[in-house]
Amino acid sequence: MKKLFTLLFGMALAATMSGARADIQAPDALIRDTAQEVLAVVKQDKDIQSGDQKKVLALVETKVLPHFDFESITQMTVGKRKFLAATPEQREAVVKEFRTLMVHTYTAAFSRYQDQTVDVKPPRMKSGDTEVTIKTLIVKPGSPSSIAVDYDMEKTDKGWKVVDLKVEGSSMIASYKGTFAEKIHESGMDGLIKFLQDKNRSNAKDPLRKADAK
Repeated sequence: MKKLFTLLFGMALAATMSGARADIQAPDALIRDTAQEVLAVVKQDKDIQSGDQKKVLALVETKVLPHFDFESITQMTVGKRKFLAATPEQREAVVKEFRTLMVHTYTAAFSRYQDQTVDVKPPRMKSGDTEVTIKTLIVKPGSPSSIAVDYDMEKTDKGWKVVDLKVEGSSMIASYKGTFAEKIHESGMDGLIKFLQDKNRSNAKDPLRKADAK
């Protein structure tokens, strides 16, 4: 569970730039600059640190989620063949419910902030690359060790988007893939959607409980 929280905390730092920008910022600069921005907000806002739901949800919705490609993430987690075989309504529903699950997850993660900092490493990429992994280290003051968080990103016409993360080699997509496959095998895509809907309803009753899809 500690590794899962670290993964989610890393996700929450990935991107917070305004979608209205006309230029496309380099992926490492995007993560470096915006991690500092979101950390500054959380560090200074005692209401967010204490779990104020309205403020935390506003921060998540406006600063974090717009920079994740949830359709791609969901497709990779479900499996491309199964995702494309679903009806348009099913695809829309599973993306929506998975996104809602992440909203609760980020909310819980922000309430556990403890003065972490992020060290972003220079990427290995060439001009024209449209896919890159940005390597970072999450450092907690007073701790002798750091935690590696890698961001898999793709360049789109709307800028760089996060499509997966790995914490100490553990993939966000992989962490959900097994459960998704099990639910689809048991009761199809509708069964997965119902499972996520039930999970989201349960989370809504206890907003600060750590969310997962287990």
